[in-house]
Amino acid sequence: MLPALLALAIFMQMLDVTVLNTALPSMARDLNTSALHMQSVIVSYVLTVAVCIPISAHLSDRFGTRRIFMAAMFLFGLGSLLCALSSQLSMLLVSRVIQGMGGALLTPVARLVLMKSFRNAELLRVLNYAVMPALLGPILGPLVGGYLVQYASWHWIFLINLPFALLSLYFAGKWMPNYTEKPGKLDLHGLLLFIGSACLLTLGFELAGHIASPALSGMLILAGFFLLLGYKRHSTHKQNALYPGHLLSVRTYRIGLSSNLLSRIGMAALPFLLPMLFQISFAYSPVQSAFLLLPMAISAMAAKPFLHPLLNRFGYRSILLSNTILIGLLITALAFIDAQTSTVWISLHLLLLGAANSIQFSAVNTLTMARLRPYQKSSGNSLMAVNQQLAMGLGTAIGAMLLRYGQALFGASSVQTATTAFQFTFVIVGLITLSSAFIFRRLHAMDGHNMTQKQGA
Repeated sequence: MLPALLALAIFMQMLDVTVLNTALPSMARDLNTSALHMQSVIVSYVLTVAVCIPISAHLSDRFGTRRIFMAAMFLFGLGSLLCALSSQLSMLLVSRVIQGMGGALLTPVARLVLMKSFRNAELLRVLNYAVMPALLGPILGPLVGGYLVQYASWHWIFLINLPFALLSLYFAGKWMPNYTEKPGKLDLHGLLLFIGSACLLTLGFELAGHIASPALSGMLILAGFFLLLGYKRHSTHKQNALYPGHLLSVRTYRIGLSSNLLSRIGMAALPFLLPMLFQISFAYSPVQSAFLLLPMAISAMAAKPFLHPLLNRFGYRSILLSNTILIGLLITALAFIDAQTSTVWISLHLLLLGAANSIQFSAVNTLTMARLRPYQKSSGNSLMAVNQQLAMGLGTAIGAMLLRYGQALFGASSVQTATTAFQFTFVIVGLITLSSAFIFRRLHAMDGHNMTQKQGA
């Protein structure tokens, strides 16, 4: 039952993230706002998840795993209900923050329960079973979102969470153990610096797309970088820092973290941009849009078995360099599609992009953790998860910012000019992704070799 609870928690989160993108244009119409403001619905959630992940272990140790899991599931369900009841964008954003507070704690706490409940010999099998729904979420999400929006209303993409939340609360109350431990002292100073930096940087890029506030956005981004530098200095001197400074002294971890952030920004913009392009510029229905996105999810899952043989044959450096260039070029090439482009060609393009993306981030994630010592792995894994959420938020915010600039440059009065704004955005986002190849050049030929030896054994 415990693995099923983790599986259900992961499935709910993955479905919630992927079901939303297809619905954004319809939500914008109902809420009487521009579709280009709807990126805030995504950013508010992933930013909340990012800033709450660091305290998940502390809360579990202090109050118990069952209590925190049930509180998190209650918040996630409550946030979902409030999202469905929202009649204004501001209310929807507040509801997404509540939902994100719950979502941030669900998976880490459930994973912790499994790690404490099963022996090491059983743990890999149990975790593999539990994370299988994470592969189904990206496939089912766009389709579920497309059909619900087209044949019911966007409110149902949030209401479908409620029966899952109620089931999880019932089974958690009945079966989940309430593990507690004496919590270590929380690095509150570091936590505030870290949260402040993440919020200011993301908000700065959010506002950068508004032509009236470039000075304010620049000040926020600058302040965010100063807080980040302040945290870096704090972490090197604080004995029990939230994320110890010695993590970044590990070269492969440092390279993996920075490249992960930069390369994910490009791919994170696509789930926001592509449904907008298909539904606004190409006038496709939500269901048509969902089916066009389906090849990305299918190829991402299908590519995973090829990762280990490729890494064994060519090594991390060669694979990541060549694959990053391929992804950057594929994103840039999206600038050449328009309403007259065959949907078959679009599907094939996205099929290749999904496979390359899957290989990229599976490889980066394993490389990032490759040289960490056992005592570094817990905090290192947590920081990597935060980094991924921040990249999703920044990617969405930067994608929306570039799209607004594109519309300011080329206009949005016709289908052609609106499409040109999207094409401009894809070129810049593709170049951002290509730039992360310079980070991978710093890898050595044998970096990650210890991981390929284990995988090939």
